[in-house]
Amino acid sequence: MSEHKILVVDDEPSIVDAVATALRYEGYAVEEAKTGREALSAVASFEPDLVVLDWMLPDIEGIEVGRRLRERGFKTAVLFLTAKDATENKVEALRAGGDDYVTKPFSLAELVARAQAILRRTAGELPGDVLRFADLVLDEERHEVFRGDEQIDLTATEFNLLRYFLLNPRRVLSKAQILQNVWRYDFGGNSNVVETYVSYLRRKLDAAGPPLIRTIRQAGYMLDAKA
Repeated sequence: MSEHKILVVDDEPSIVDAVATALRYEGYAVEEAKTGREALSAVASFEPDLVVLDWMLPDIEGIEVGRRLRERGFKTAVLFLTAKDATENKVEALRAGGDDYVTKPFSLAELVARAQAILRRTAGELPGDVLRFADLVLDEERHEVFRGDEQIDLTATEFNLLRYFLLNPRRVLSKAQILQNVWRYDFGGNSNVVETYVSYLRRKLDAAGPPLIRTIRQAGYMLDAKA
């Protein structure tokens, strides 16, 4: 029986019921919410490990709920439900601190698999090492990242992505390798999520110093001080 707690947020009762039932079947403790305000209140009281959050809610958009959770310091992972082919929504979802997204209509099997993948990577025990490269320092135990004297605020997924780069410096890492080791998908994941997260991580790192992540055309990415 899993000890993980999941909050499902959607204003369509049929979706909430189906998703919650599927997750409970997998052994998760599940609570439900129909609005953004209910979601914010439930996160504070229920303290879920994951929020399955619909983009379109009747009061506060899911994207704004995600932002408010981050602003209030909640570290819970977020899996967004977005409209089909709404590319801008997907990008905004990740930018707001989301850990992944599923497009409607979706299969319950896919949603459960993505939820399991998120929980595996965000709940994994870190060995507590301090990883260094150039002027970059990642402290696994304290969950902190610095470039020189400047602290860099990363989401859980960005932190794990950077950790994977730091464990493999000056090695070309393919999108497939990154999906498998950071997202921990045991199924075919969308490589676009890798491109998006690398761009966000790169932006945060570059704001504090010279570029460190190189794009290797048709091969992947590499952590290199000569980026």
